[in-house]
Amino acid sequence: MPATPHLLYPLCKHVLLGPALRRRLDLVVTGADKVPEQGPVIIAANHLAEIDSLVLPLAIRRRLSFFAKAEYFTAPGVRGLASRAFVSGTGQIPVDRSGDATALAAAERVLDHRGAWAIYPEGTRSPDGCLHRGHTGAMRVAARVPGARVVPVALHGTAEVNPPGTRRVIPGRVTVQIGDPVDASRLVGPECDIRAGTDRLMAAIQELGDLDYVDEYARR
Repeated sequence: MPATPHLLYPLCKHVLLGPALRRRLDLVVTGADKVPEQGPVIIAANHLAEIDSLVLPLAIRRRLSFFAKAEYFTAPGVRGLASRAFVSGTGQIPVDRSGDATALAAAERVLDHRGAWAIYPEGTRSPDGCLHRGHTGAMRVAARVPGARVVPVALHGTAEVNPPGTRRVIPGRVTVQIGDPVDASRLVGPECDIRAGTDRLMAAIQELGDLDYVDEYARR
């Protein structure tokens, strides 16, 4: 992953997509100044709607790299070409949902270049609005990057403005609560327990957003 920023990202954020989205949403962000301005950072948020990946870049100043379905990089035809240009040009990471170790390696390279990686530890959108048990990928990567910090984020309202199964954006309020950054080493502890570190991360997101928690993996 190159260290230089992808020019399409700020163009979309400040010109092509961001202003139009801000006009539709009553976006309320708390804690934006808590995100470290430099160094390797993992933004870990709950996941309610497809629009989450457009809302987070508006709320967070740093350029974010997300996981994106591998199909976005390989789809045929004109739409496939446009999709590929967008996800590649904004620096997103292809991932095979059946399990892709190369995606975690790519995320690690983002952090090695002192970048910011955004991930939804639940792995998919919540089917019921609750926060679900987290997958361990975020903490597995964090534990391998010296100095990595993890920032919990709680999203509210995105499922209402972007109902599941639609591409519509309905005017409404969206809240982004950004918590204090935590050293990855503190989450996994001296025993480097990835599962325990993931559970501590999910507890931080749950407490931050006062979310109902379900100790089961989310299933669409």
